[in-house]
Amino acid sequence: MIKVPKESLTILTDMVLPGETNPLGNLFGGELLARMDRACSIAAQRHSRRIVVTASVNHVAFTKAVPVGSVVTIEAKVSRAFKSSMEIYVDVWVEDRESQQRTKVNEGIYTFVAVDRTGTPVTVPQIKPETKLEKERYEGALRRKQLSLILSGKMKPEDASELKALFIN
Repeated sequence: MIKVPKESLTILTDMVLPGETNPLGNLFGGELLARMDRACSIAAQRHSRRIVVTASVNHVAFTKAVPVGSVVTIEAKVSRAFKSSMEIYVDVWVEDRESQQRTKVNEGIYTFVAVDRTGTPVTVPQIKPETKLEKERYEGALRRKQLSLILSGKMKPEDASELKALFIN
């Protein structure tokens, strides 16, 4: 079975409360990471229809502070599915109180693995990207996975065909 990314789309909207902020009045990074992890977990579960576990947080970029009182929206969806793992791309937006204009303040890439009740990895459906952004993220996912495997010693650099293609014509 092949699915499309929008089937896994998860949107979480919440307000930043004073108890979730640092001395500067901005949302704790760890609090934001937890919210992102929850959204990604739901997206992975929606895609796989299985129990999912966080395998790694591959990338996080904190580009702007999130002040107390902000309305934060987290959007996560599966960008690529492999055998039992899924890459989930997550975007974080803050909404201006007066104009309601949204500004992207953070993004991240998480990897989840689908498992059965004993914790054994299980196969997940493949994904077919539809939009230009989904296609870019889908194509980049294999390169990111290969780089991660090389860095962890699970793949030899010469076997990383997608990464080599970036440097060799």
